[in-house]
Amino acid sequence: AIEDYQSGNKDASLLIHNTYGMPDIMPVEVYFRSINELSDLEQFALSLAQGRVLEVGAGAGSLCLILQEMDLPVDALEISAKCAGVMRERGVFNVFEEDFFEFNTKERYDTIYLLMNGLGLGGYLAELEGTFKRLKNLLTPTGQIIFDSSDVAYLYPDSFPGNKYYGEIAYRYEYDGEKGQWFNWLYVDFETMCNVAFSCDLQVQLIQTNESGQYLARATK
Repeated sequence: AIEDYQSGNKDASLLIHNTYGMPDIMPVEVYFRSINELSDLEQFALSLAQGRVLEVGAGAGSLCLILQEMDLPVDALEISAKCAGVMRERGVFNVFEEDFFEFNTKERYDTIYLLMNGLGLGGYLAELEGTFKRLKNLLTPTGQIIFDSSDVAYLYPDSFPGNKYYGEIAYRYEYDGEKGQWFNWLYVDFETMCNVAFSCDLQVQLIQTNESGQYLARATK
């Protein structure tokens, strides 16, 4: 979908199936926003950038391009080969086509970004500790992890699913009649996230929240 949009199909959209309700339609242009089209939360997050930056799950590279314009050295980490190709075509300088959990680098970063609920890439609450430990290992001694997530309790007004943490949600993307595999993504409430971060010897600062339950936070050693 991202590759098609880059090739000129500006009406491309994704159908996102989920386990809690009706499918959602998401225009692919979301991945191609300029700085003025970002949410207030995202714009503020980018204003916190310092030093050498890593964006985990860089997608089409829009945030990396903005950070490059701020004259910051930026590495884009992305598992999708087609997304990596789009980023290079758009002018992202340093693109690493790798799985975050297997990313092998001697580089250490002053700022690591996981936006658009990027903290949930482990899929399950039990994987969040490993995610934080991996991020911590990629930080400089004074580095920061900037991320957002959401408390999705509002999706379950009657009762939470009884056999798992309520923020573990399965999704399936559909584009142009083709469906991908189901995958899990984690949305974690702030208190639970803090407890896991503290167990990894990380300090957490709540930076901003919005009316939809989304929060922006910073974690440091």
